[in-house]
Amino acid sequence: MKKFKIQKSPFVVPTTDGKLIEEHWGNSTQNSNISIAHMVAPPDWSEPHQTPQFDEFTMIISGKKQFEIDGEIVILEKGQSILVEKGARVRYSNPFSEPCEYVAICLPAFSIDLVNREE
Repeated sequence: MKKFKIQKSPFVVPTTDGKLIEEHWGNSTQNSNISIAHMVAPPDWSEPHQTPQFDEFTMIISGKKQFEIDGEIVILEKGQSILVEKGARVRYSNPFSEPCEYVAICLPAFSIDLVNREE
């Protein structure tokens, strides 16, 4: 039995806001311990505030991304990364003119049941 798995066709999460989400590992691969996703947030993209029940690491590949974490604004650029701990009230956005490409890792895996998005 092989001790490795190769992901050649990540699950593309359907979105209505123009954001690309390709989940390589996570609930789509029956792994609830971690999710690893490649994402591209288009210019002027944002999502509602949320208070996730998971830690989320973000590593910026290109562009810039804005984080509003418990009321504090943080902007990351290419080559930078951040850990937003579970229980923080956070809002992710890309208010800039260029797309933002990044990798997100959630522990445990991202789940709509654990994200606690505000209306």
